[in-house]
Amino acid sequence: MTGITDTAVSRSDVAVAGGSLAVFELSDSAPAREAPAVLAVHGVTATSRAWRAVARALADRARLIAPDLRGRGASRTLPEPYGIRVHVADLTAVLDHFDLERTVLVGHSLGADLVARVAVDHPERVAAVVLIDGGLTIPGSENVDPQEFADALLGPALARLRMTFPSREAYHAWWRAHPALIGGQVDDQDLVVYADHDLVGEAPELHPTALEAAVRADAGELPERANAAGQLQVPATLLCAPRGLQNGPDPMQPLALAQAWAAEDPQRRQARLVEDVNHYTITLSARGATAVAGAIVEALAATGVQSRS
Repeated sequence: MTGITDTAVSRSDVAVAGGSLAVFELSDSAPAREAPAVLAVHGVTATSRAWRAVARALADRARLIAPDLRGRGASRTLPEPYGIRVHVADLTAVLDHFDLERTVLVGHSLGADLVARVAVDHPERVAAVVLIDGGLTIPGSENVDPQEFADALLGPALARLRMTFPSREAYHAWWRAHPALIGGQVDDQDLVVYADHDLVGEAPELHPTALEAAVRADAGELPERANAAGQLQVPATLLCAPRGLQNGPDPMQPLALAQAWAAEDPQRRQARLVEDVNHYTITLSARGATAVAGAIVEALAATGVQSRS
């Protein structure tokens, strides 16, 4: 398969409170490294490698600056506290490190909540946001205990964080059997790189990088997380998946909810459905990645964000 190999991904360690945040620049070709930079923020139990397919779909039209959030991936050793405000401070430090005075921010799931909050708190730094199946209230999360809701929504994902695996191949097999990934939409090399970046420890007790304490801290702020998208004063596009975390007909961001949000500010907001994807494959599959890349390119063009050359 052609495309990004992990050896071609460049890493930067960005100084943040308590240590360094691991940030990866994803680009599919040499010309892309001179293209406009976009900050890309992954979901609650994911890592920077969730963006491989999107980076490939962008080709030389944009380059992705993708951190591993605090408590995940290569940033798992950063200390507490976790939560929205700390993530926003970390992401702002990334913008400073890469001299991104004003650019497009894209976020998936929790990442959508975070980039929306960065845009609300620092609108002068954000040209536009692309929210991917996140940013608005999750159905069923209103007026309930956030941790109980997290257990109900993220049960299989939280269970994975407590599991150990005898080998990398065993973890690859676990992901291949995931209900959201069955069907071949996700390139197997992308899946392998995604899984490998999410493993630490030694065989036969390898385990996922994401810390349950970090996930639960972010889940505990569900009510605040949903507030930022409604306060946005920058151009914003929300892409919705019609299917949920386990590939069921329970979307994280129902299209009707997204359309109502867009109608509140139709000059700056738009909502779209990406057909035949779920909460995972909206970024991991070629179909989803193509839609995400298209929205990023549109945002760059509409806001006039330039390359660094």
